[in-house]
Amino acid sequence: MIDRKLKDSIKENIAYFPIVTVTGPRQSGKTTLIRTMFPEMPYYSLENPDTLAMAMNDPMAFLMQHSEGMVLDEVQNAPQLLSYLQGVVDEHRDRKYILSGSSQFSLQNSISQSLAGRTAVLELLPVSLAELNGIAPLDDPDHLTFSGFYPAVMAGDNVPHLFYPAYVRTYLERDVRSLLQVKDLYRFQTFLRLCAGRVGSLFNASELSNEVGVSVNTVLSWLSILQASYIVFLLHPYFENSRKRLTKTPKLYFHDTGLACYLLGIGSEQQLATDRMRGHLFENMVIADIVKRFCNEGRTPELMFYRDSNGNEVDLLVAKGQAIEAYEIKSSATYNSSFESVFGKLTPALDARLTRRAVVYGGRQERRDAPIEVLRYTSLLSV
Repeated sequence: MIDRKLKDSIKENIAYFPIVTVTGPRQSGKTTLIRTMFPEMPYYSLENPDTLAMAMNDPMAFLMQHSEGMVLDEVQNAPQLLSYLQGVVDEHRDRKYILSGSSQFSLQNSISQSLAGRTAVLELLPVSLAELNGIAPLDDPDHLTFSGFYPAVMAGDNVPHLFYPAYVRTYLERDVRSLLQVKDLYRFQTFLRLCAGRVGSLFNASELSNEVGVSVNTVLSWLSILQASYIVFLLHPYFENSRKRLTKTPKLYFHDTGLACYLLGIGSEQQLATDRMRGHLFENMVIADIVKRFCNEGRTPELMFYRDSNGNEVDLLVAKGQAIEAYEIKSSATYNSSFESVFGKLTPALDARLTRRAVVYGGRQERRDAPIEVLRYTSLLSV
C-alpha cells in the first residue's frame, strides 16, 4: 500500500479538533487511508442505503451510538447530519469524528453552515511523486503523465485503458451530471474533452460556449462543478499595479493527467511522446504535483503564473509570504539555455520579489549553484 503523506496532517489536526474532514476526488484513496489510520473506530459508509436511512431517520441516535465517535464515509450524501453533529461534539468533546467526502461543493456549504470552527478540512488528491519516491520508477515522464496518479493505477491494481473510461462513466457522468442536472450528455462529454484540450492554456468561457453550443453561464456552471469535484483547477495570473499589461485570465489544469490523456484520446505512452499536447501535459503534471504537496501538508497553495501582453510567460510562481519562487517548465529531455530567457523579461516589481529562479525540465542533468537553477522534475519534492 502507498504511504500517504496526508496522514501526518490528519494526526496533527485530530489532536486539536473534534472532527477532521477529508475531501478529494473519488478513488483518491480517502477510505483506505482513514480506515488504515483508525482501524479501531466504528466505520459507516453513507453510500450504503441502509446506513443512510438509519442516519436520516434518527440522526442523534445514529451519532451517539459509539462513545468514542466514528468514521463517516461519503458524508456528502447526508449533509443534514452535520447540523446534529455540531451539537454532539459541543456536548461531548471527548468524541472524535472522521468525515470523508468526494464533493467539495456540497460538503463546503454544509461545513460552513454547521461545523465552522469544529473541523479541520484536508484534501487528499491523487498520489504525488514524493509518495512514489522509492517505491515506483520516476524516470519516465511520459509513463507518469499517461498513467496518471490514482492509487489503483499506481499500485498496479488497474490499468489506464480500463480505469479512466470506467472513471468517466461511473463518477463524472453520474456524480457531476446529477449535480448539474445535465440533460444533454453529448454536449457535456464534448465540454470535458474540450477542457482537456485546453490544459495549460488560458480559459476562455466564450470560446468554449461557442464550440459546445451552450451559454457562457452554463460553461461557467459546469466548470465550477468540475472544480468542486476535483477534476480541474484554475491557476490565476500574477497581477500588480504597473504600466505593463498583464493578463487577468486564469489557466486551466486537470488534477490528474491520466484522465486528461484519456479525454484527449491519447491511448499509449508512445502516442503521448509525439502528441502536440505533450508539453502542456508535462507542465500540468508538475504543477498538479506541487498542489498535492501543499495539500498533503494541510496548506493552501498560493500559486500563480506570469504572462504579459507581449506573450512573455513564466509557468509557475509560488508565493511564500512576500517572497516568490519562479519556475519555467519544459518537457524537453535536453536542456537549452534559451529556456532561461523569460527571466529577463519580468516586471521590475516581480523580479525584486523573486528568491528563486529555476527551469524544471524532463532531463537528468541539474545545476543548482547558479542564479537560475536547472532542476529535474523529480527534484521538486520539497517546494
